[in-house]
Amino acid sequence: MIEPRIAGRQVLVCVGAGGVGKTTVSAALALGLAARGQRVAVVTIDPARRLADALGLDELGNEPRLVDPQRFAGHGIELADGGELWAMMLDPKHTFDDLIEQLSPDERSRDEILANRIYQQLSSAVAGSQEFTAIAKLYELHASGRFDVLVLDTPPSRNALDFLDAPDRLLGFLEGKALRALLAPTGLAARVMGRGTGMLFGVLQKVTGVDLLTDMSVFFRALGGLLDGFRQRAAAVKALLADPATTFLIVSSPRREPVEEAIFFAGRLADAGMTLGGVIVNRVTPAAGLEDEPADVEAALRAPLGDALAHKVATAYADARALARREAGLIERLRAQAGDPDPLLLAQLGGDVHDVDGLVRVCDGLFERDAG
Repeated sequence: MIEPRIAGRQVLVCVGAGGVGKTTVSAALALGLAARGQRVAVVTIDPARRLADALGLDELGNEPRLVDPQRFAGHGIELADGGELWAMMLDPKHTFDDLIEQLSPDERSRDEILANRIYQQLSSAVAGSQEFTAIAKLYELHASGRFDVLVLDTPPSRNALDFLDAPDRLLGFLEGKALRALLAPTGLAARVMGRGTGMLFGVLQKVTGVDLLTDMSVFFRALGGLLDGFRQRAAAVKALLADPATTFLIVSSPRREPVEEAIFFAGRLADAGMTLGGVIVNRVTPAAGLEDEPADVEAALRAPLGDALAHKVATAYADARALARREAGLIERLRAQAGDPDPLLLAQLGGDVHDVDGLVRVCDGLFERDAG
């Protein structure tokens, strides 16, 4: 049951390999908490439309949108009094623009950098890709006090934990030698910027009509004025990730590569001093009813089904039994090495979750709610 693992937490960060159903689990977590009377927002970075489709939203934008509670009517779940479910899909560029606006010392500085062509082309790279903007948005929503709980669905693959380092990487870029040279070039750098580079940019301006040197000067001068704000924000987002109110949930599936990545994630979290709320193993093959030997199953079915059909059924049974046993071995490996002796297991559903009924079934598995 997930509730004891997340009780009192205000931020739930779901990490895991790609293809394990992390986005669905994140949405189901948010739905279950809303059903218990909490005001919850789920923030996804997954560009797939299935979450919006399952929640009955035409699209997800860079600000949370309220899901109509009537969307769940007749699907076996109701939102308790005060419970609200909100959803959004992160737009890294938009989020970084918002951050520039918040940190700019005045309107002139804000307008200069947002309108700057260099910034417009490089802002995604400067933002540290999705990772920094994800936690920046998380911090913004948390600081707003609008929600009881925030659920973050992180990018797939081993880069999923890059956001732990994203604040330091961003500051490393902003405070690096190359940037400082551009902000205040001296010595040889000043001569290069003043002569050869200036001549080159002058030619480019005549050919293209774009004053690239001026654009670069404005960009780096304006960005330099934001350094103190970035330092403070980077420290704040790092503090939020390490706060006791934040917990990480590792989502995996009982396959070799996702299990290895889950173990890797657990180690990274431990090294960073972050709180692991637990491991969720999704899409597990149920082992109930697979205790008998395949030969015994075939013998028992031979009379009612005939030899050929009984053999086919027994073969399918043997495959399912072998898969369940293989998965059980991988789950034992997770128990031993991922820091959670009792991972939460979610049974394999009939197909991908693309509607409310599927989302509710995952929610039932997480919260062990009686679906009947």
